[in-house]
Amino acid sequence: MARATERDNPLARIASRFTAFTERWLPDAFGFVLIGTFVVFAAGLLSGERITAMVDSWGKGVWSLVTFTLQMAMIIIGGYAVATARPMAKLITRLATVPRNPRAAVAFTAAVSMATAYLNWAFSLIFTAILAREIARVLRGVDYRAIGAMAFLGLGTVWAQGLSGSAALQVASAESSPKAVQEVIRAGRGDGLIPLTETIFLWQGVVSTLIVAVVAVVFAWFIAPTGNRVKTAEDLGIELRPIVGEPDDAEAGRPGDWLENSPLFSIAIFALGLWYLVRYFAAAPGNPLNALDLNTVNLILLLVALILHWRPRRLVKAVRDGAPAASGVLLQFPLYGGIFGMIAYTGLSSTIASWLVGVSNAFFYPALIAVYSCVLGVFVPSGGSKWVIEAPYVIDAANQLGVHQGWMVVVYDLGEASANLLQPFWMLPTLAILGLKARDIMGYTFAMFLVCFPAVLVLVTLFVP
Repeated sequence: MARATERDNPLARIASRFTAFTERWLPDAFGFVLIGTFVVFAAGLLSGERITAMVDSWGKGVWSLVTFTLQMAMIIIGGYAVATARPMAKLITRLATVPRNPRAAVAFTAAVSMATAYLNWAFSLIFTAILAREIARVLRGVDYRAIGAMAFLGLGTVWAQGLSGSAALQVASAESSPKAVQEVIRAGRGDGLIPLTETIFLWQGVVSTLIVAVVAVVFAWFIAPTGNRVKTAEDLGIELRPIVGEPDDAEAGRPGDWLENSPLFSIAIFALGLWYLVRYFAAAPGNPLNALDLNTVNLILLLVALILHWRPRRLVKAVRDGAPAASGVLLQFPLYGGIFGMIAYTGLSSTIASWLVGVSNAFFYPALIAVYSCVLGVFVPSGGSKWVIEAPYVIDAANQLGVHQGWMVVVYDLGEASANLLQPFWMLPTLAILGLKARDIMGYTFAMFLVCFPAVLVLVTLFVP
């Protein structure tokens, strides 16, 4: 019997056309920030700003995100280091035996992707991609494209509302949040910070995130191809090999070699860091969760990576291998800082805020920002740097409309994450591990977007505090 094609499925046809369009017309992520710089520059001039003011504000903003840039680079490298540790390889091997049929495998991978992305998005990208590859190796009949798309699902749904969500962690930390953003927040509340209990741990935010996750897992079950429509890794010409552990460490030939291979100092540093974290959270005023910020998350990642790799030389190798994944952040964030400067240090922020207030009201404002953040996320594929761009006028308009500031961070998180299902920038680490191309999985991620994003719009409208 001839194999059926995806053209039999209207949703797949739409997704395929969308994928073809993005691959042909959308530039690299760095191209977006180049174009975006001059779009914002032109918007400032059209709003009445002087050209010299725009130039000076751009220069002032370029290095305003230095601390945040390093924090985001470390969170990528730390997540990679944790995901590639030897104990994680053993865990993946066991998890790969859990699903018993191809459709369950796709849904299971989606669930694991979102659960791990809630803990740390960088860890999820690597860990779930390796898991999907191993499941496809041990379970016959799994559609490799569908399971590959679900391995990325956490980045398109819940990551920003998780423990490594950059927007929420940023506004909770005086070191990470730019002064201009803190001033706008301060205008609507007593201080310039928004604690995590009012963003990712707000009950409305937790319930909304859980509902989106449940919808995504259920749809993942139904989206999985069956029968003759399945394309396995073998069909795609991809060879899947067992997970291979690291080779045994070389014997120490000199005192320096002994130090690199001994777990003694790894254990000591881990104990020291754990002692500090216990004291740090115990001393936090109010809810200890409010003490969680990007610096704390990065320290936890570093300590976990250190103890899991056990020997210092293994951790050094993991960091060296993971560093290239942070190159996009190091290159693009200074230019995002320049865009932020042109918005925050001129009157452009107030102009945009006035426009948002003029076209909305307190009831529809969250949904409007969710749509806006999603659209902008297609062109600025970075949750943290994009939040810095949006925050001044999004929070300003929320203050004027009387909308909960923390809820607007939740709205931004859910809307921004949805954009990752429509553009391939953050898919790259996952695709590299799976041996796939963006066009292989974007049909499935686009179909998931068509289901999850409407749910987001309903939730952010009905659950507003």
